[in-house]
Amino acid sequence: MIFPAVVSQLIVLIYNMADTFFVGLTNNPYMVASTSLILPVFNITLCLAGLAGIGGGSLISRLLGQSRPEEARRVGTFSLYLGLSISALFATGIGCFMDPILYLLGAGENTFSFARQYALCVIVIGGVPTVLSNVLANLIRSIGRSREASAGIILGGVLNIALDPLFMFVLMPDGYEVLGAGMATCLSNCVAFLFFLTVLLRMGRGSVITFFPKHGLPAKASVIAVFGVGVPSAIATFLFDLDYVVLDKLMVSYHDLALAAIGIVLKVERFPLNVGVGICQGMLPLVAYNYSAGNAARMNEAIRLSRRLGLVIAAVSIALYELFAVQFAHLFISDPLTVELASQFLRVRVLATPLMFLSFFTVYLFQAFGKGRISLLLGVTRWLGFNIPMLFLLNAIFGMYGLVWSQVTADTLTVLLSFYVYRRFRPAVGVPSLNT
Repeated sequence: MIFPAVVSQLIVLIYNMADTFFVGLTNNPYMVASTSLILPVFNITLCLAGLAGIGGGSLISRLLGQSRPEEARRVGTFSLYLGLSISALFATGIGCFMDPILYLLGAGENTFSFARQYALCVIVIGGVPTVLSNVLANLIRSIGRSREASAGIILGGVLNIALDPLFMFVLMPDGYEVLGAGMATCLSNCVAFLFFLTVLLRMGRGSVITFFPKHGLPAKASVIAVFGVGVPSAIATFLFDLDYVVLDKLMVSYHDLALAAIGIVLKVERFPLNVGVGICQGMLPLVAYNYSAGNAARMNEAIRLSRRLGLVIAAVSIALYELFAVQFAHLFISDPLTVELASQFLRVRVLATPLMFLSFFTVYLFQAFGKGRISLLLGVTRWLGFNIPMLFLLNAIFGMYGLVWSQVTADTLTVLLSFYVYRRFRPAVGVPSLNT
């Protein structure tokens, strides 16, 4: 379960970095900065996918652990149409209010047109297939088909990497490289969605995951349970992106090169974080199923293995980034001032990697247990109580480098809170109620 999820997250990371990498080949820091500005909004589409995919997937695994496949099937269908509805509304809203949103994100004279081109492709046009492909990946993984779930994500990622240089440097004229990168991303997500549709068709109408609504609506308690886990997951992801927006807004007050540098760092630091997310995604169905089935030994074994693996990855990442920060920055841009800033930022930000993993690892555990309110408490406290206030505080005291150190400081407090909450509220293994 874990290995395919980790591989798919690595591919997701690579294709998310691919746009920045190929845009960086233009050696235009304004183009790099424009794609960084859109990253938080693009990630909001992933939080919408988490609402339906993680909320529904966690419940499906628990229902299967309770030997209730028919209700699990109804939950799967409900989750798919929920993802379709909210992604369509979000894409329409961004399209209607594009200009004020870009100004709110910090787009200026040098970055506005590039940011608009990119947002049009990856959010307005590509938002629905992006959300649905991620919802389907979570739901398919929840029934134990981690290989198929990861294959679709990998397909979209590899295709995006291949299409980026084709659209940017062959099909599009000079000056439209950002538009080409957006078109490549949009097309690759559409292909991933079509792959998942093919998987569903091959699984047949009798599968737990299906688009056919003939099985009816899930029980009220199941709908509440989907939102009970999905909404906290979406809010936590939204606040994660809001933290990026605030960081961008504060960083742009220094200069565009600083914005480009932090944009590169936010891409590079995602390697260990995406691996950690993959570990948690593979762990969640196992923990949820065995929690509901009352198999404490197998559940605890999955938790211990996942935690140790995530911390090892974090430690290796710290060593690599401290030693080769300049080389990693050079992968994205050759401008010497931007590289110098990015390498300095990276050496600081990477110190928070194990702390960040432990923070969202605890949130995933409570999602697996169906404890949505506790996962919401942890997510809201982390971002609104620690991370975002720390950005303003350290920026006021230490300036630009205070912004860079804020992640380490805030996540130290978050981990201490997570340890306390886990020890205090971890549920006993057994057959839980759905609405917790």
